[in-house]
Amino acid sequence: MELVATALPALGEALSLIFQPAQLGFLLIGVLLGLSVGVFPGLGGIAGLSLVLPFMFGMDPVSGLALMVGLIAVVPTSDTFASVLLGIPGSTASQATVLDGFPLARKGEAARALSAAFVSSLFGGLLGASVLTFFILIARPLVLAFGLPEMLMITLLGLSMVAVLAGRIALKGIVAAGLGLMVGTVGEAGAGGSLRMSTYDVPYLIDGFSLVIVGLGIFAIPEIVALLRQDRAISRTGGLGKGWLHGLKDWLSNFWLSVRCSLIGVTVGVIPGLGGSVVDWIAYGATVQTSKDKSQFGKGDIRGVIGPESSNNAKEGGGLVPTLIFGIPGSGSMAVFLGGLALLGYDAGPHMVRYELDLTYTIVWSLALANVIGAGLCIVLSGQIAKLTTIRFTLVAPFLFMVIAFAAFQSRQSLGDLVSLMAIGVIGIFLRRFDWSRPAFLIGFVLSHQAENFSNMANQIAGAKFRQSFEAGIQYIASPIVLIILTLTVLSVVIGIRQSKHILGNGHPVHGGKKAPIVFLLCVTGYLLAAFFNAASISLVSDKIFPLTIGAVSLAGCLALLVRMMLSPETDPVFTDYERGGEDGQAPHGLWATLAWFGFLLLLSALFGFIIALTVFFLAFLRIRAAVSWLTTFILTTAAIAFICLLGGLLGRDFPPGLLQSYVNLPWPLT
Repeated sequence: MELVATALPALGEALSLIFQPAQLGFLLIGVLLGLSVGVFPGLGGIAGLSLVLPFMFGMDPVSGLALMVGLIAVVPTSDTFASVLLGIPGSTASQATVLDGFPLARKGEAARALSAAFVSSLFGGLLGASVLTFFILIARPLVLAFGLPEMLMITLLGLSMVAVLAGRIALKGIVAAGLGLMVGTVGEAGAGGSLRMSTYDVPYLIDGFSLVIVGLGIFAIPEIVALLRQDRAISRTGGLGKGWLHGLKDWLSNFWLSVRCSLIGVTVGVIPGLGGSVVDWIAYGATVQTSKDKSQFGKGDIRGVIGPESSNNAKEGGGLVPTLIFGIPGSGSMAVFLGGLALLGYDAGPHMVRYELDLTYTIVWSLALANVIGAGLCIVLSGQIAKLTTIRFTLVAPFLFMVIAFAAFQSRQSLGDLVSLMAIGVIGIFLRRFDWSRPAFLIGFVLSHQAENFSNMANQIAGAKFRQSFEAGIQYIASPIVLIILTLTVLSVVIGIRQSKHILGNGHPVHGGKKAPIVFLLCVTGYLLAAFFNAASISLVSDKIFPLTIGAVSLAGCLALLVRMMLSPETDPVFTDYERGGEDGQAPHGLWATLAWFGFLLLLSALFGFIIALTVFFLAFLRIRAAVSWLTTFILTTAAIAFICLLGGLLGRDFPPGLLQSYVNLPWPLT
C-alpha cells in the first residue's frame, strides 16, 4: 500500500525529468546509436551498450539512464531491417520475423512489411511500458511464484513451437529440433563440467557454440548464398510495393493479434533468462495457431510479421521487472544495463523500487518515449532503406559477408568463430536444400542450455521433496502454474502438428531422386549416434541424462524417417531436394562455387588477418564475380574497409588475426 500511495507522485516526477531538454537530447542520442547498431546483423543490444558503458562514469544519473534506455529500446525495432530485407536475423529478438518478412521483401512488399513491423514494435513497446507502470508494484509475488518447475515448463512451451514450425514433414522438424538440442550440448556440461563432443585439444569447443554464430549460420549464410546464385536483386518485382500507410492498415486490421502478442511479450519477458531467446517464437506460434487461414505463413503473411514484432519490443518492458525488482538480468543486454546502473551509483533491487521509485519510473517511461522516437524514425526511413532490395545482390553480398564475419568474431575473438560460422552455414544450406525446418533447429539450439539446466535442478530438488514425502514432491512439480503451462504446451503440440504441413514450405516440393536426401539423413543420424555414444561414456549421470534422452528421441525420429523413405515413391515430399529444380536448381551460379567465396575470405583471414583478407577479397570478388569496373571496385573496396575500421574503432573491437600477425608486429587495424 505504501508503494501504491507514492506511485502517482513518483510517476509525475519521472515524467517531468524525462521531458527536460537535456534528457531528451541524451535519449535521442541513445535512440540513434541503437538504430545504428541494430541495423547490423548479429550485433544487438549488448554490443551497443558496451559502446556507451565507458561514458557512464560521472554522468548525471537521469542522462545516463536516458542514453542507455534509448539504445536498449530501439535495437529490437531496427534489427527488423536485416530480418525483412536480407533474410538475416538482426538479433535473437527478430529470428521469427525472417519467416514471413523476407518473403514479403522478395515479393516487392518490403516497405509494407517494414512499416507493419515498426508500428507493431511501437505498440508493443508502449503497451509493455504501460503494463510495467502498474505491474511493477505487484510483480514481486508473481516473479517469486516462478520456480524451477515453472521455468522448465515455459522452456518446454517454447520447444512446443517446433510442432508449428516443423514444416511440410513433421518428422523432419522434430529431428531438426533434436539436432539443434544436441548441437547445443557441445562443450562443457553446466552441472558437472564433463566435456561432450569436445576435447581439451580443441579449446574452442569447450564453451560450445555461440547463439549469434548459429543464428547467422543457419539463416544468413544459406540466404546470402541462394540470392548470390541468382545474381539479381532481392525483390523479384524490382519495386518496393505499397508503402508505410498500407502497413499501418495491416496492423489496424490485426489489432487484437498485436495486443495478444504484446501481452505474451510482457509475460514471458518477466521470466529471467527466457524472454530474449524464446518470446518471438512463442508469439509466432500463437499467431499461426489462432489464424483461420494458415496457407500463406512462411510465404509472406503480414500477420507473421505483426505477431513477433509486437512481442519482441513488449518483452523489453517485461525484462525490466526482474532486472529492477530483484537485480536479476532478464537477458544479456539487461546484464550490461545493470553494470551501467552500478556505474551511475545505483543498485537495482527492492531498495531501488521502494526508495527510488521516481528513478524506476524514469527508466520505464524513457523506454516508452524511445520506442515512439525510434519507430517514428524507422517508419520515415523505411521507404528509402527498402530500396536495398532493388540493388543487384552481387554488389550487396560482399558487404554482408564482411558484417556477419565481424559480428561472428565478436563471440570469442577467435578465428574459430569464422570456422564455426562456415560449418554451421553448411548445415543451414543442407537443411534448406532438403526442406528441413531451420526454425526448428534454431529453437532447439536456443533452448538446449536452459532446458538441461532447469531439468537437472528441478529433478534434484524434486528428488529431495519426494524423499521428504510424496505429497511434498507432487506439490512441488504440479503447481497450478505448471499445470496451466503444461495444458498450453499439449494444446500447442496437438494443434501445431495438425497445421504444420500447411505452412513454412519454401515452395512446391522438388523431387530429384532418393539418393541425396537419404545420404543427408544418414549424415544427421551419424552425428546423433556419435553424440549419443559420447554422452553414454560420461560417468556423471547429471551430465549425460539430457543428451541421452534427446539423442534417443532424435534417433527414433531418424529411424522413422528412414523407414518412410524406404517405403515411399520418389514423388513423396520427404524426398524434396531444391537443387533439382525451382529457383535453386535453375540458378546460373553453382552452390559450392558460390560458397567457395566465403571460404576464400576465411582462408585469407587465417593467413593474413581480417583487414588484409577483406581488401583482397573485395578486389577479387567485385572484379571477377560482380564483373564491375576497376574504378567501381576500388571505390567500393575503400568504402568497405573504411566502414569496418570505423565500426571496430567505435566499438573498441579487434579483428581476426592471421598467421602473418604471429610473425610480424603490425599496427591496428592490421593486428
